[in-house]
Amino acid sequence: MGTKSVFLVVLFSLVPVLGSCGGGTEKAAAPVQNRWDMADGTVPVYSFLADYSATAQGQDPGISRKWVFLAGGCFWGVEKYLDLIPGVLRTEVGYANGRTEFPSYEDVCYRNSGHAETVLVEYDSNKIELSYLLDLFYKVIDPTSLNRQGNDVGTQYRTGIYYIDETDRSIIDASISELSGRTRRPVVIEVKPLVNYYAAEEYHQKYLEKNPGGYCHISNDKFLEVARLGFPDD
Repeated sequence: MGTKSVFLVVLFSLVPVLGSCGGGTEKAAAPVQNRWDMADGTVPVYSFLADYSATAQGQDPGISRKWVFLAGGCFWGVEKYLDLIPGVLRTEVGYANGRTEFPSYEDVCYRNSGHAETVLVEYDSNKIELSYLLDLFYKVIDPTSLNRQGNDVGTQYRTGIYYIDETDRSIIDASISELSGRTRRPVVIEVKPLVNYYAAEEYHQKYLEKNPGGYCHISNDKFLEVARLGFPDD
């Protein structure tokens, strides 16, 4: 085999790595932390979340905790951005609304599991309304791009808003309608009830805090902008 042929074999073997999640970082899969699967009714996610936060809520009765799951491309930067929003209490990255149970990072990226890279957002609805949270989310995605954000391409990078409280649906629909009026092309954000969510491996959690120079499709000025925000009524 000639030198040129060897080079091409090596190059094509690297393509799936270079073009996949988070700029192609490869690490051994860690155990998935939890499973919230509503598809078969065995683990009702809303009850799980309420139980998870019961202790903290008891310590501060002034907090009204709600949850929404937002997909906006590579979840490293989206988590960092959402975590900076005043009124957001907690974030976590994971895999949502796919076809398989307990997916690994490699399953999502290479094995067509159907999951979207997603950020769990727990927020205080006394401090921030869902509509305002969504408006901020739109600032760091291209809502008209199908299965692509920045350099990341694939169904795992689709944009999505997944809800667990049916009363949130009308708020989300109104928000999408208002957004559509500001865009020249059709908005392709997926809006669906959350069917399943699996926490991503530990090394993905708060990734950009652990790796400040890590890949991100969100520009640094967006982080600076949201970090300067106060609460909407301030």
